[in-house]
Amino acid sequence: MTTVTAPPTPTPTLPPAPVREHQRLTSGRLPKWAPWAILGASALITGLVFGVLAMAGGSDFSIAGWAVVSALVYLVLITAISSLVEGRRKGVDRLVTGVVTAAFAVAMVPLVSVAWTVLVNGIAGLSAEFFSSSMRNVVGEGGGALHAVVGTLLITLAAAVISIPIGIFTAIYLVEYGAGKRLAQGITFLVDVMTGIPSIVAGLFAYALFALIFGPGIRMGIMGSIALSVLMIPVVVRSSEEMLRLVPNELREASYALGVPKWLTVTKVVLPTSIAGITTGVMLSISRVIGETAPLLLTAGVASSMNYNLFEGRMMTLPVFAYTQYMNAGIPVQAYHDRAWAAALVLIVIVMLLNLIARLVAKVFSPKLGR
Repeated sequence: MTTVTAPPTPTPTLPPAPVREHQRLTSGRLPKWAPWAILGASALITGLVFGVLAMAGGSDFSIAGWAVVSALVYLVLITAISSLVEGRRKGVDRLVTGVVTAAFAVAMVPLVSVAWTVLVNGIAGLSAEFFSSSMRNVVGEGGGALHAVVGTLLITLAAAVISIPIGIFTAIYLVEYGAGKRLAQGITFLVDVMTGIPSIVAGLFAYALFALIFGPGIRMGIMGSIALSVLMIPVVVRSSEEMLRLVPNELREASYALGVPKWLTVTKVVLPTSIAGITTGVMLSISRVIGETAPLLLTAGVASSMNYNLFEGRMMTLPVFAYTQYMNAGIPVQAYHDRAWAAALVLIVIVMLLNLIARLVAKVFSPKLGR
């Protein structure tokens, strides 16, 4: 009997391992510390050049000019070095990154400068008396801005009560009911126009409206609220409209499929879904108008004593208080200026608190995406 032997299974051969070639210089990568080293070298070289020029010309050292030239030298160096080491594509990327970072730094300069200036000058005027008394019968040192703080809160609160319902209902109509209608297009056009009107025009409108009813020379806190509401309404409408448009149509269609009427769908589905963004827009509109001075000078006027009634008499606000203290300074001048800076600082703190509240509300009421 003949035995047949199977042929041996051929052993698979692996391809030869690639020989690792030495990377070229242009295929490398800059270390993480390289941009910072280039930035420091640029600042140092530019500083030496500016220092020599200042001593030779007998002029002062320009910090702003040094910063600008240092940034330009850094952009040139980082682009050239990165293009040589990492390639042209990475060099262009680092150039664009540097330009964007420089633009951000330029935008932050006035913000930080204003905040620091107000903080340094405003702390000197803050005291227990500043928050517990008004300027009634006060000449010179002493007194406070309690009447201005109360007036600011009352006038802004009344403006919000007027503006928020009107703005949200208008946005609901534009998104849910007025799509494609001429009336909605006209409202959108008017809202866009109102967004750009000067604040003094809003003050003149409120003053003229009340002057026709009560006669010329009338000054009341509610007039200031009306003027601020004219400025708030377009901001609330536009922000609320954008938030409502972000709600997926699938949610509306699912509600309609269950037999829910449209008004209940808007109330129970659309508004709860967009409430976080709407709240943020409302807070931004309040922050937009709480620092207005011109319309309140025309409508609410100037007062030195407490007034809790929006419908009777003049009412002081923090922006007007800071303006009058600085422009109509008496003796000693420093006391008036300290009160003006302190009022500006308090106003900034109030705006900051409003924005923090808006972020907190947006975080709490934002739709939960988890299961």
